[in-house]
Amino acid sequence: MAIRFDAGEVITAMVTPFDAKREIDFNKAEELTHHLVEHGSDALLVAGTTGEGPTLTHEEEFELLSTIKRANENKAKIIMNAGSNCTQTAVRSAKWAEKEEVDAILSVVPYYNKPSQAGMIAHFSQIAESTSLPIIIYNIPGRTGVNMTPETAAKLADKYENIVGIKQSFGDMDAITELKMRCPEGFAIYSGDDSLTLPMLSLGAHGVISVTSHILGTELKSMIRNFKTGDAKAALNMHRKLYPAFKKLFMAPNPVPVKAALAHMGIIEDYVRRPLVELNADEKEELFKVIDKYTID
Repeated sequence: MAIRFDAGEVITAMVTPFDAKREIDFNKAEELTHHLVEHGSDALLVAGTTGEGPTLTHEEEFELLSTIKRANENKAKIIMNAGSNCTQTAVRSAKWAEKEEVDAILSVVPYYNKPSQAGMIAHFSQIAESTSLPIIIYNIPGRTGVNMTPETAAKLADKYENIVGIKQSFGDMDAITELKMRCPEGFAIYSGDDSLTLPMLSLGAHGVISVTSHILGTELKSMIRNFKTGDAKAALNMHRKLYPAFKKLFMAPNPVPVKAALAHMGIIEDYVRRPLVELNADEKEELFKVIDKYTID
């Protein structure tokens, strides 16, 4: 089945590297881009919440996107965060992303405002009508305080061909089934939680928008490929192998643990912007005991 827009099976929600002054380290952003493309990432999501997008200025987003696009050399799709709890801000972000010639945008269900389902339809309708870019909806009730129902997602996907998929970041498996039953053929469902990727694949999800892929992208890609080619046992074995990393990389608010893991591997520094704080020494020791099982022969 052809999907409306194929961003691939492993989309990495890319962290934004900072230096000791907590300014963007553009050299490290280039190095990280190369690392991700070489280790299983089909697409890179820029300036999302994993990329600490809420702390970036518009100017920083522009330079970061330019840096990543240059380093990427068209090897992976580029998806730009264009979400806000203000509809007009989201529309402006979508228009800017289209001007910058990215491949798609990710836009979160409005947070804090707690819109009704009708409000969500109005919000995403304005975004869809403002751009020709493919749009992936980001549904994360634990952060937004409200849940987009499968019925609402289906109404939007039926009306707008450029609403091409949804990132589901919560463990309601019935919602995945309902999305598959209600939404048009070709509408892509992505797991937003690494540990739920295999269960969601079994219900028809297309792939994952991942944090773990920073560290174990090749292995994650192998799990998905094994499942889709009929080797469910190999996929399950890989899921079980990766499960400790899935959980440990969320031992503290994202992206604090994955930045610490990347720093441990010598790829970037672990600095985060406030209000986030880096892991302490005990937390790092706990994390590295798990990560070293994968990265040290």
